[in-house]
Amino acid sequence: MAFSDLTSRTVRLYDNWIKDADPRVEDWLLMSSPLPQTIILGLYVYFVTSLGPKLMENRKPFELKKAMITYNFFLVLFSVYMCYEFVMSGWGTGYSFQCEIVDYSRSPAALRMARTCWLYYFSKFIELFDTIFFVLRKKNNQVTFLHVFHHTSMPWTWWFGVKFAAGGLGTFHAFLNTAVHIVMYSYYGLCALGPAYQKYLWWKKYLTSLQLVQFIIVTIHVGQFLFLEDCKYQFPVFVYVILIYGCIFLLLFLHFWYHAYTKGQRLPKTVKNGICKNKDH
Repeated sequence: MAFSDLTSRTVRLYDNWIKDADPRVEDWLLMSSPLPQTIILGLYVYFVTSLGPKLMENRKPFELKKAMITYNFFLVLFSVYMCYEFVMSGWGTGYSFQCEIVDYSRSPAALRMARTCWLYYFSKFIELFDTIFFVLRKKNNQVTFLHVFHHTSMPWTWWFGVKFAAGGLGTFHAFLNTAVHIVMYSYYGLCALGPAYQKYLWWKKYLTSLQLVQFIIVTIHVGQFLFLEDCKYQFPVFVYVILIYGCIFLLLFLHFWYHAYTKGQRLPKTVKNGICKNKDH
């Protein structure tokens, strides 16, 4: 097959696929095509896995205490706002916790939910600074495959969620995640304040429990779709993506919980896990 024919077929397939996209989000930042975000995420991966460590190899770690305090407490406030918007645009104003289809209308509630989904998507790019701070502070042992995979896959997959299904049952895990992030980034903000605030961080085990419960609830919630006979949710493929993602991180957190709180072993950080060791973020 000639390269031109392959390119032509690819374009036709893309055009046929993209015709089902939500026209309401077409002109929103980063939503016209998956290419811009793919470039951003590619540069992120390159920086945190290759370029950044090389640039920092013969340099002293950056002192980023003020930046991390500002960053973490900003994300606390941003998470509060997104959680409130998820509640007011659906999850506290009539959404069903079983089957809820996507409302593609331009009603105030439907548009509010779509905008909230986009805000959640955009927040995942802000959270890339989690890893960038690791690199600039030469905490390269915390830049694990799972950490980078998590921070890369979330925004990339959520582009499709916003583009095709900005609402409905597929947004429940985002709503729950914003609530957990309020607590999580509060914890990391206190960590960034320094040793004087360590006495206020006795609840780190409960944060890990909260994160574990989050994945259990998400897995149960989205898993029930498999047993609903008359649910007309428009993009079942997203259900399977969320279910797989929830199961993977549920297993990871169960593994962490077992070793950290049952066997008492020290594990490397693979995801944000509620651990704050001295000055480590």
